[in-house]
Amino acid sequence: MNMQIVLTGSVAYDYLMTFPGYFREHFLPDRLESISLSFLVDSMVRERGGIAPNIAYTMALLGENPKIVAAVGEDFGDYRQWLESNGIDTRGMRVIPGEFTASFFATTDRANAQIASFYPGAMAYAATLSIKELVGSLPDLVVISPDDPMAMEKHIEECVQLGVPYLYDPSQQVLRFDGTVLQAGIERAYALFVNDYEFGLIQNKTGLGEQDLIDLLELMVVTRGEQGAKIYAGGEYYSIPVIQPDVIVDPTGVGDAFRAGFLSGMAHSLDWQTCGMMGAMAATYCLEQKGTQKHRYTRQQFVDRLRLHYDDAGKLDCLLGVESART
Repeated sequence: MNMQIVLTGSVAYDYLMTFPGYFREHFLPDRLESISLSFLVDSMVRERGGIAPNIAYTMALLGENPKIVAAVGEDFGDYRQWLESNGIDTRGMRVIPGEFTASFFATTDRANAQIASFYPGAMAYAATLSIKELVGSLPDLVVISPDDPMAMEKHIEECVQLGVPYLYDPSQQVLRFDGTVLQAGIERAYALFVNDYEFGLIQNKTGLGEQDLIDLLELMVVTRGEQGAKIYAGGEYYSIPVIQPDVIVDPTGVGDAFRAGFLSGMAHSLDWQTCGMMGAMAATYCLEQKGTQKHRYTRQQFVDRLRLHYDDAGKLDCLLGVESART
């Protein structure tokens, strides 16, 4: 039986815009303290987003049935139908009366640089939700991703009290938390998942070096954009290369897709290198589409394409319902 994974984190509508130039050409280094810029964009779409459902969507494509715990607004009805139609358990998602679902506004330029803003809306009430209220047995793993800060701290405490391991993914909230809060979240976590820049911020804020963090955790994953990802687990180090996309369309949600591919590998008890390659493949599919939940493929298509780049020795047959030996 696969691991039961619960995802906590933001749920949002994404407003995605494209700027036909380069942001870097409009920043004056000697005027940054009085910056005032307005970019005329040439397109905008509204997409379903938020870190928890982004991860859940890709996990569902790979055959998982993740549960989401999140606060949403009165405008969430069509989004809920979409998630449930894709095999995602939304019973832990609570509608907050009188509030809108959180909104993410992102503008991407020709170099794929991105400027974004986030309005929390219903997410501000996420601390009123509890993992303890979930229907059914306790999960095998809880993913604590960016959410209302108080909710993130509450879910950490609940996981510790319940004896449930959690994967700590502070991401954008690294900027919000001070070093003491970050260190407390890391010290009790089973795993840490961040990108390379966030990894540097965590070290600066906590005073912990790379080896200190490795020693505190059973698993640490650092994504590095075009340079792939690093995995530290069980005293071993794994380097995960990127899988080149057929076309680069939109970087939004690529990190979430990587996490989903990785978590789906974990759910099948696959080795860390294979989990990492699943993450890389899922990220590439997302990068090739506009929006965070527009990519679609069968598990057979996913496995066949991944095998063009990685020899899994038959381990990925487990995604296809075929028993295979695993290391």
